[in-house]
Amino acid sequence: MEIKDSGSVVLTAYHSYTPSRIPIIEQSFVPEISSSHSPISRKSLPQCRRINRMLSNESLHPPMFSRSNSQASVDSTSMEDFWCEVESIKENSEQGQEEQTLLEVKPADEGELEAEWLQDVGLSTLISGAEEEDGQALLSTLTRTQAAAVQRRYNTYTQTMRKKNKHSVRDVRDIFGVNDSSPTFETAPASPVPSNGIQLPGQKPVWKSVSSNSCLDCGLDKDSPSVTEELSYEVSFSESITVVPKNRERQNNLRFKKDDSALPKFIIRKSQFGLTEVGDLSLEDMKKIRNLSLIELTAFYDALGIELKRNRTERIKGRENGLFGVPLTILLENDQKKVPGIKIPLIFQKLLLKLEETGLETEGILRVPGSASRVKYLRQEIEIKFHEDTFDWDQVRNNDAAGLLKMFIRELPSPLFTVEYLPAFITLVEKVSKVKLQLQALHLLIMLLPDANRDTAKAFLQFLKKIVANEGKNKMNLWNVSMIVAPNVFIYKGKHANQEEMQAAATTAHIVRLLIKYQDILWTVPSFLISQVRKMNEATMNNTKRQMMFDKGVRRLLRRKTMERERPERSETHIPEGVIRVYAPLHSKVSMAIQLNSQTKARDILARFHCANSHASSKNTKVQIQRLYEIGGNIGLHCLDPDAYMLDVYHANPQAEWVIKPKSS
Repeated sequence: MEIKDSGSVVLTAYHSYTPSRIPIIEQSFVPEISSSHSPISRKSLPQCRRINRMLSNESLHPPMFSRSNSQASVDSTSMEDFWCEVESIKENSEQGQEEQTLLEVKPADEGELEAEWLQDVGLSTLISGAEEEDGQALLSTLTRTQAAAVQRRYNTYTQTMRKKNKHSVRDVRDIFGVNDSSPTFETAPASPVPSNGIQLPGQKPVWKSVSSNSCLDCGLDKDSPSVTEELSYEVSFSESITVVPKNRERQNNLRFKKDDSALPKFIIRKSQFGLTEVGDLSLEDMKKIRNLSLIELTAFYDALGIELKRNRTERIKGRENGLFGVPLTILLENDQKKVPGIKIPLIFQKLLLKLEETGLETEGILRVPGSASRVKYLRQEIEIKFHEDTFDWDQVRNNDAAGLLKMFIRELPSPLFTVEYLPAFITLVEKVSKVKLQLQALHLLIMLLPDANRDTAKAFLQFLKKIVANEGKNKMNLWNVSMIVAPNVFIYKGKHANQEEMQAAATTAHIVRLLIKYQDILWTVPSFLISQVRKMNEATMNNTKRQMMFDKGVRRLLRRKTMERERPERSETHIPEGVIRVYAPLHSKVSMAIQLNSQTKARDILARFHCANSHASSKNTKVQIQRLYEIGGNIGLHCLDPDAYMLDVYHANPQAEWVIKPKSS
C-alpha cells in the first residue's frame, strides 16, 4: 500500500530522497502496540498501527530504513509513542483550527546560497565591494579553518558570478591580499591552548585548582555509569578535529541506545575566566557571536568532510494578534508593554508554571493526550480572557495544559529551533556517531538561534528536565520525553508529510535528548568565540583611531590632550598597576579601589562590597542577585562568573570599567 498524506503537518528535519536507493525495511523495526502499553485512548491505537504499517514491508515505497541507518538502530518497541504523537497532532490539526498562510519562497539560484551565507556571517561587504570596518575586523580574527571556510564559499560565489556574467566581481586575491594562484589570507595567530576570553602574548593559560563548584557537570543522573569526558572551550571546535571518522566506522557505530545511561557525561573545567552564559553578554556582542558561530559551524563541517547546506523551507505568515500562531517577537513586543524587559512570552510562562505546580508528578504527562475538544475550547477561552486576567487556570487539567503547551510550540510560524541548518545537523548525526562531535555541532546551532527563540527554548528545556527528574512518579524517562517532544518541535503546519520525514524519527528524538540532557552546556558561550569577539572589538577600535587621525579637528584635539597629559598629574587620579576601581551605584555613591592578586575572584569583590555597604543597602537590593560586570574596552558588557580570577580578566581588558549591579533575569 502507498503512504497517504498525514494531513497538514510536516517534519522540517528531513533528508534528500532518492527512490533508486531505497532499501527494503526490516520487519523487526515496525512494532505492534501492546495492550499493556502506556494509557492511550482506544481510538488512537488503530491509527498508530496504521502509521506503523505505513513503515512496514506492505508499503510500495517505504522510507529508507536499514540497519546501517541510525533510525533503524533503536529498539523496535521504543518508537511507538513518537508515531502516536504524530497521529495525535494530525487529529488536532483536523479539528478546524485556523490555518496559516504559506508565503512562496523562490528556490535558491546558483550562487545565491553562497551570497546568503556571506551575508549571514556579516561579510556582505565581500559581495558589495564596500570597505566596512566590521567586515575587516571579522576577517582579522578568523582561525585557520574558519578562514579556509570563508575563502571556499567566496571562491564558489565569484566563480559562479563570472559564469553568469551578471556583474564584475572582485578577485579573491584583491580582498585577501594574495599574489599566487592559490589564494589564502592571513588568519589570527593560533595559540596552543587559547585562554577563556583572550590569549595574552607570551603567556600560557593557567588552570586553577578544581573544586566541586569549579566545573560544569552536565548529566541528569548523578549515579549514571556512563563514561565521563572533558570538554574544552579553549580551542576552536574545527581546529580540534584531528581524525575524521571513516565511512566503515560510521556504519558500524550508528546505533542510538534508548538507555539514557549510555550517553557520556561531560565536564567543562572552568579556566581563570570562568564560564559565560548566553545572557551574560551585550546584544551587540551576541550578534558577533552569532556570525562567528556560523563560520565556525561551516568550518566544523568542512573538517568532518560533510557538506553544510542551508535549508530553504516555506515561510509561514503568522497572526499579528492573539496568543497561538503568533511569532515570538510579536508576542514579546506586546508583553513588554506590560512587563518591561521580559524575554519569554507571558502565555508560555503561564503554561509552564501551571504544569510545574500541578503536573510534574502526573503519570504519562505529555504522553497521555488531553481531550481534543476540551483543548480546543480552552484555547479559545485563553485567547479571549488571558490578557484580562479573567481566565480560570484551576479548571485546566494537567493533560489538557500539556496539550496546550505542545500546541503553542507546534503552531509557531517559525519553529522554535529554526530549521535553516537542522537537516544538515541530522546528516551529521547519521554520519558521525561520536556524541561529543554531535554536541559541538548542536552547541553552535544554539548560538545561531534568534534571541527570542533561544530564551524560550531554554525555559522549555528546563521544564522538560524537571519532568525527567520526576520519572519515578510520572513514568517519563529521558527517551520517553524526547519521543513525545520531537514531533511537536520538528513538525509545522503547511505541507503534507511523506516517507522522507518518517525516516528521521529516531534522529529527531535523539536530538531532543541531547538538548535536554546537555542544556547547561549548550547555553554556555564557548570561550574561543568570546576571544574572537574581543579581537574584533579591538580591531574596530584601532581602525576608528586610524581614521580619526585624518580629521584635522581631531588632530588638534589630540595635540591639546597630549599637552594636558604632559602636565603633572594629581596623585589621587593615578591608579597603580593591578588596582581596579569598582562602582556600585545601588550600594554607594563613591567607588572602591581594590588591589588584585593572583587569587582574587569576582565573588571576593562582591563579598567585600556587600560587607562594606550592607548597612546602607535597601531591602530591594538585598533580594536581587548582584554580579560584577566588565564594561567597555574590548567587550561591550560581560557579566563575570563569580569564580573568574580578576587579575587575569584585568590583564585581558585593562581599559574596562567594573560595575556591580543586579543580574538581569
